Amino acid sequence: MGDRSYGLDPNYVARVADEIKGVMKLGAQVCLVVGGGNIFRGVSGAAEGMERATADQMGMLATVINALAMRSALQDTGVECRVMSAIPMNNVCEPFIRQKALRHLEKGRVVIFAAGTGNPFFTTDTAAALRASEMNCDALLKGTKVDGVYNADPAKDPNATRYEQLSFHQVLAEDLNVMDHAAISLARENHIPILVFSLNEIGSMAAVVQQQGRFTIVDDRTP
Repeated sequence: MGDRSYGLDPNYVARVADEIKGVMKLGAQVCLVVGGGNIFRGVSGAAEGMERATADQMGMLATVINALAMRSALQDTGVECRVMSAIPMNNVCEPFIRQKALRHLEKGRVVIFAAGTGNPFFTTDTAAALRASEMNCDALLKGTKVDGVYNADPAKDPNATRYEQLSFHQVLAEDLNVMDHAAISLARENHIPILVFSLNEIGSMAAVVQQQGRFTIVDDRTP
């Protein structure tokens, strides 16, 4: 949304595309999972009386809109990109096929995974952990509004404590707001570290990939 209250801010989308291009210049393979909360949140729809499964399906379609916007922005920067959807819509984008996605990555393309897992009752956090596992990713980066994981909302609590490193067990035991429990469990089972950083800092994504800058790492392995 950028500074908007709803929808897409083209300037912010373009800035995120520049962040991704910066990572590509490092020689990394990049795949993305985008949310849809700037357009529609399934949980919010369910809270207003809509059937949860239907609300989640609407949210999945919102992620496709965001994925197409991101693809356009990446292509404008000269980065080749493909959108693959968990919900088949062949006139709009490719269906998700794991081997084909791996081939796109091998060819130096960014792959954007849209429509979450394709199933209701699962968040895009879980979709990110699932796709990271399927793509054999070395790490899962979560771009947020803050520069890591805190024990409280730093926007509301000036005394909130920031963590440099956490274990998966600690995140689950303390119910910290990193990702939902299904996503944390998937990443833990597949030994994929999660790095939480602020997307609002220019150059932050490339810095995190190089283990620089400010971020919180969630991993059971000793650094």
